This record gives sequence, C-alpha cells and structure tokens, in this order.
Amino acid sequence: MALYEASATQLLSQLESGELTSVEVTQACLDRIREHDGSVGAFLKVMDEKALAKAAEVDRKRKAGEELGVLAGVPVAVKDLLCTEGEVTTCASKMLENFVPPYSSTVIKKLEAADAVIIGKTNMDEFAMGGSTENSALGKTRNPWNTDLVPGGSSGGAAACLAAQMVPLSIGTDTGGSIRQPASFCGVVGLKPTYGRVSRFGLIAFTSSLDQIGPMARTAEDTALFLEAISGHDPQDSTSAAVACPLFSKSVDQPLEGLRIGLVKEHFGEGLDGEVEKAVREAVAVYEKLGAKVVDISLPHNKYGIATYYIIAPSEASSNLARFDGAHYGHRCDEATMLEELQKEAEALEAANDKEGLRKMDTPLIRMYRQSRAEGFGPEVKRRIMLGTYTLSAGYYDAFYLKALKVRRLIREDYDKAFKAVDLIVGPTAPNPAFAAGSKTNDPLAMYLEDLYTVTANLAGIPAMSIPCGMTSGGLPVGLHMQAPALEEDRLLRAAYMFQKETDWHAKTPSL
Repeated sequence: MALYEASATQLLSQLESGELTSVEVTQACLDRIREHDGSVGAFLKVMDEKALAKAAEVDRKRKAGEELGVLAGVPVAVKDLLCTEGEVTTCASKMLENFVPPYSSTVIKKLEAADAVIIGKTNMDEFAMGGSTENSALGKTRNPWNTDLVPGGSSGGAAACLAAQMVPLSIGTDTGGSIRQPASFCGVVGLKPTYGRVSRFGLIAFTSSLDQIGPMARTAEDTALFLEAISGHDPQDSTSAAVACPLFSKSVDQPLEGLRIGLVKEHFGEGLDGEVEKAVREAVAVYEKLGAKVVDISLPHNKYGIATYYIIAPSEASSNLARFDGAHYGHRCDEATMLEELQKEAEALEAANDKEGLRKMDTPLIRMYRQSRAEGFGPEVKRRIMLGTYTLSAGYYDAFYLKALKVRRLIREDYDKAFKAVDLIVGPTAPNPAFAAGSKTNDPLAMYLEDLYTVTANLAGIPAMSIPCGMTSGGLPVGLHMQAPALEEDRLLRAAYMFQKETDWHAKTPSL
C-alpha cells in the first residue's frame, strides 16, 4: 500500500511502531499534492517548509520518548477560513486576499497541541457561501472523480483533497451542509458536530448561529479520532458547550444494539435522483440486515427549511460582513484614483448646474466604503448581503426574520418529537450526485436546493454526518445522511462504522 492510500489510523499505528517517520508521510502527501493538485485545485496554499519542520519535530519527540498528541505526525489540511497566526487566511475572497491573522483559532491550536502536521489551506466558496466551490475568487476546485464536475461546497477543497488521497484528514465548516454535501459528491466522510461541540473562536464568521467546524476523513475511525482532537469547551467562545468530550475513538467500533432508524417520508419525493434513492434504500437494507428496525416518520416543517435558512443566514451574514469596508478591515480601493474620479464627477455636475446631483454625491469616505466593498466581494456574497440587509430592514424584520426564527423553533420541535421514536434519522445527503461545473452558476435557487436535506440540522443545532453508500451508473459517489440528537456524535460514528464494516464504498477511490 502506498503511503497516500493509508488512513490516519493506519499511519498512526505505523508511526508509533517506528515503521514510518512523520517526515516520510508528510513528504508523500506533498509529492501527491504536487503531482495532482494542478488538475484538482484543492489547495490555495501548501506550507511545505513548515509542514516538514513540524514533522521533523514530531519525529524527534517520538524518538526521545516525549509525550505526543493524538494526531502526532499525521498531515491535516485546513479550510482557509480558520485564522492561522502568521499565515495568509483569505476566505477565498479578494476582500481578505492579503490578511495575515495575528493569532490562531482554537481549532488550529488544538491541532498543534495534538501534534498534527498542518500541510496547507484548502479552497472554498467565498466566505463559505455556495454549493460548488465555484464562488472562490482565488481559483476553481474540481471533483477528483471527474474534473468536469464540481466537488460540492463550500468545503469543496477539503473534500477534494481527501478524495484525491493528498491528505488523510481535513477540516471543513458547515453552515447549511458545507461539510456533508461535498463529502457526498467526493465519496468521503464528513461530520457536522452539534452546535457548540467545537469552538468557533478564530473562525471568520458567515452565520454565527449556524456555522460549525467539523472533521472530514475517509473512514469513521479517522473521523472519530479527529473529532476527539478538536472538540471541547472553550471559554473564548461564548457559544461553546460546557460539556465533557467523549473519547469517540474508543467507542467507534462498538455496534449499536436495537437500533431504530427513521426514514422521513418527505425526503423521498419529487426532485430526488432515482439512483441516489436506490443507493440510500440499499444502505438502509444493510442496517436492517444488521438488526436495525426501520420506522417511517415525518418532519412536517422540513419543507420550510430552505426558505428559513435563506432568511436567517443572509441576515446574519450582512451583519457579520459589515466590518469589511476597507477602513476597519479588508481590501481598500485605490484612494488616489477614486478621489480623482469623484472630483471629475463633481466637476461634470457643476458644469451641468445639476444641484440635486451634487447634493446626492458620495462623500470621499462613503465612496471609499462603496468601492472597496464592490471590488472586494464577489457576486454571491453581494447577493446574500443584499438579501440580509432587506430582511433586517425596518418594516420587514417582523415579516421575514422574526417569522423565520419562529419556524426554526418548529423545525427543532419536529426533531425532538422524532427522536423519541427513533435513534437516528437516515436519508440522502444531496438530491443528486455531483453536477457539471457551470451548470447552476446562473441559477441561484437551483444551487440553494442542493442543501435541501442538510440545512435543517444546522437550524436545529443537531449533529449530522455523510458517509459514502453507493455509486451511480456513471461512477459517481452517493452519500448517506445520518442525523442524531444533540451531543450524540458517538451514535453517528458507531452507526457509520457498522456500515463500513459491511460495505466497501468508503474504500473506493478515483483514478487520477
């Protein structure tokens, strides 16, 4: 087996036994990235020298018998919206193209404490807004299974580098399905933890009440270990849950006895691809064979999930992104050119004796704000800022935003009721397999519907996971979506491990 084919768990075993060094593993990943990332485009930055230096330090500590973290010597890729001290953190946006944070996010610190080797920053949709990684201002990412197709979004780079076997682990973030949908499209495992399970301190916020950082890997075992490394209460994040972090890696191989699986009738209707439905139903049959009981359930307010999400998310985004104006943070336009243009406009209005036009003219400060934001943000970010500004405006707050918050509560109550009857809710992660690049870029609504099955987990704050469960006749991965009650990630991971013991979908890899 080539080094790049090994899982994180397998690599750790060989590192601990002395069969491998972290430098060898890291170099193998760097070679793989150098060989294939030109066609995949998963990385915005590869940190060769720092990664090899960290790997050498871990090898030294291991040889000296010093205490090591749980990911000692394993390469990890990080989505480029986690502040990393001294490293450019762009959010795949021109607005932050040159932003170098003076501090690291809690998750980065936890990875460093776990002795992981951070190998690079991955591409994403700008400010995590999108379902295809086509909204990045800094480059396109392609699906390793077919480079004419998208990898999903917004954690498209994080999923693509796993599928292409460039790294064994990567960090993603999930606001409405941004870990799970690309995991489904690329045939890897992606877990969105319970809101509050993983600290968001140092995450550049999109929607503060929905964003969650989570692990992506190729197996359930690796995902369990990875989640264990990054979880835990953080006093620097007021939304961090003050609960103990279970040792997920110690229980992941324990089967769930008497498992009750809920199938949501609303998930198997119009819009679901036939091959996706077939793969999901066959996956459910695997669980039945293992003794699980299948229960038909209903989540009646799920149908309002997309509408609710696309009021709450843009509203919070418009507020969070207000600070990027060229004065407080972010890209600033060329002031000399801007002032020259402003002067010419004023002279033209004066020559025309247009007093009303002169009265309405921008001041230099307002023009600087306008132009900096116009140049720094891409079309999708601007669209969501405008939506959010509208729904929060006087006269519309009650009609849209407040009503959306009430529906969000109803969605959560549906889940609370359902989890009294079942242990897990299972269904498709996305309504279709990966689609062609460019096929939905001019149809925002079609793109938004990619998150049809995933957004409600974010609205309810519960954990959810996508695992590979089949392939289409065209050779594309299909994801199985599993949801559990809050703080029950252990249940998801054990169920995923049960499935992977019986099938080999997680072991399928694309030909590059």
